[in-house]
Formats: sequence, C-alpha cells, structure tokens
Amino acid sequence: MSTVIGTFASREQAEKAVRALRNRGFTEDEISVVAKRSSKQGDFETAGDDMGGMGKASDGTAWGSALGGVAGLLAGVGALAIPGIGPIVAAGPLAATLSGAVTGGVAGGLLDVGIPEDRSQYYEEEVKKGRFLAVIDTDSGMVEDAARIMRDNGAADVESH
Repeated sequence: MSTVIGTFASREQAEKAVRALRNRGFTEDEISVVAKRSSKQGDFETAGDDMGGMGKASDGTAWGSALGGVAGLLAGVGALAIPGIGPIVAAGPLAATLSGAVTGGVAGGLLDVGIPEDRSQYYEEEVKKGRFLAVIDTDSGMVEDAARIMRDNGAADVESH
C-alpha cells in the first residue's frame, strides 16, 4: 500500500477531487479528508459550540455535512477536538486513526499511516491554516492516478509515501 497526500485551499476543490477519485474507482475505504473549523471557511463559521445551525461540535454528521458532498461520498465522518489545533472534522478511514491519536494530533495520525514525521508536521500546520487535507491509501499501481486527480482538482503539496 502507498499513501498519496495533498492539500486544498477550499472545500469545493476537495469535494471535486473526492468525486473524481470515486469516479475513477477509489473507494471510501481509501479516501480521507481532514479540515479545521475556521471563520475563513464559511461553512464552519460559528459562535461558541453552536455549529451555525448545524448541530453541536460533537455531532460528526453535522460536521460532515459542512464538507458538502464529501461527507456523502465518505464513511466514518467524525468531529474531534485536537489540542493545539482545535475542532476538526475528519471523513474516511483517517477519522478512526485520528480519534485514536488525539494526543498526537493530525501529525500523529499521519505518522500512523506512513507519512514521515517532518511531512506529518508540515501537513498538520496546513490544516491549522485552514487548508483541507486529503489522504488516499491505495495500491502502488494507482498512486499516479490519485496524485494526478488531486493535482487536476487544485491540490497543492501532493506527495506519495
């Protein structure tokens, strides 16, 4: 197995990439998306614990709907509060990894899926800045397809490990 990882500036880009990946045959068991709640991302703008009319921070379904169509395309949507980052939403298999690695933050979860420590920390910083992180775990024969699809849909910092 190999992991392809990249960041998106907007929810729309991430959603478009997930749709393209699914259309190419990647499954919800291979695709994960992580995002931080931020006032720059209108869908996450809130006051206190109220999710802008979308439920409480602990309600993963509401958080998932804030990711638009991504939630409908991926399993395992969950809201987490990660020290040093704050509230995030994760969809896909990485959601379970992150919930078990909350003390290690996003970087700890990425380490668990084989991303080197320095790059894991880099991607955690990108999530802190409000970027959307996509992680695709796939067989080595599909790595180039995943990376191309991500780049074609606006991903930056695309790497494979």
